Amino acid sequence: MFETLFCNSTNPASREGNRRPRLPPFKHENRVLDPKKSQNIAILLRALNVTWEEVSEALLDGNAEGLGAELLETLVKMAPTKEEELKLRDYNGDVSKLGSAERFLKAVLDIPFAFKRVDAMLYRANFDSEVKYLRKSFESLEAACEELKNSRLFLKLLDAVLKTGNRMNVGTNRGQAKAFKLDTLLKLVDVKGTDGKTTLLHFVVQEIIRSEGAASECTSEINPSTLNTGKEEELFRKKGLKMVAGLGKELANVKKAAGMDSDVLSSYVSKLELGLERIRLVLQLGRTSSQGRFFETMKVFLKEAEEEIARVKAEEKRALARVKEITEYFHGDTAKEEAHPFRIFMVVRDFLSVLDQVCKEVERMHERAVVGSARSFQVSMSTSLPVLNRFGSRKDESSDEDSSS
Repeated sequence: MFETLFCNSTNPASREGNRRPRLPPFKHENRVLDPKKSQNIAILLRALNVTWEEVSEALLDGNAEGLGAELLETLVKMAPTKEEELKLRDYNGDVSKLGSAERFLKAVLDIPFAFKRVDAMLYRANFDSEVKYLRKSFESLEAACEELKNSRLFLKLLDAVLKTGNRMNVGTNRGQAKAFKLDTLLKLVDVKGTDGKTTLLHFVVQEIIRSEGAASECTSEINPSTLNTGKEEELFRKKGLKMVAGLGKELANVKKAAGMDSDVLSSYVSKLELGLERIRLVLQLGRTSSQGRFFETMKVFLKEAEEEIARVKAEEKRALARVKEITEYFHGDTAKEEAHPFRIFMVVRDFLSVLDQVCKEVERMHERAVVGSARSFQVSMSTSLPVLNRFGSRKDESSDEDSSS
């Protein structure tokens, strides 16, 4: 019994059965790259599911479309340092013993100027979309300028603000203003009436609503005699409110322009020009290369891209000139003091946001008594309406037209 329980078994087969299974022998791989970088590249290669033969063929022919921007961007991230490149080129051992990342990079580096080609092809792959973005931006800027200058309702609103301000300041040196800086629009909600709730902007909006409603009556097909006065007034009030509330849609490009940055747009244009310079350098390096169609393809692209960028720069110049004109139109000589070239659009965008909120409030309170006179308002000394000759002269010329609209 004792021997059965505690003595070592002499059966070799049972001892063999208790042994743990042996692990397969570790496959040693020669590393040239930093282990972490090598691992990251190996992961990227598995995700891309692309062979070095496919990449090499595309690089030789300059086939950016075949690889696509996403794959080219990944290849840029794989680029070895100069030291790593030398190590890979000088490696004379068994290539099959290299890691997958090292094998891939060594094969790609056999192509002359491989990663300079990758940069050039990535530039080409992104070129059309970047040019399209810039063109659209410059078009929006020009459209925003046209909207501000030609929006009948916006100019009518400015005129109403100016006249209301003059009525409040009658008898003072501010009572005969001919224009005001657009920043003043943002202060209208700070000027409250005697009830402590209704702001100057509420009053102006209600005046414009009445005016627009009355104007719509002239073009309406509804016969006033068929409606009682109360219903008719309510109908035209709703029409007027709808028109004022729709000003934001009418100035859609102004809101787009407010989100732009002139420095960013300018840097994008410079980036395109810098990319062309890099392509020129690559073409100079490959004068003696005859393998593949890369250099032939890039020469054709370079010529087309140079012409395209020249057109984009002309559009940029024209758009910025229009922005400068519209800023001077509304702000006169003080336009030179603007730190942000597109600030005028930012001011109008912020005002449109406030206007939208006020329109909603007016809609909710329309059944209550509305303020009937500008005398209910008192303007503070900080809410000024400075005279700006440029805009003022234009307003004088168009005042009859605006008032009749």
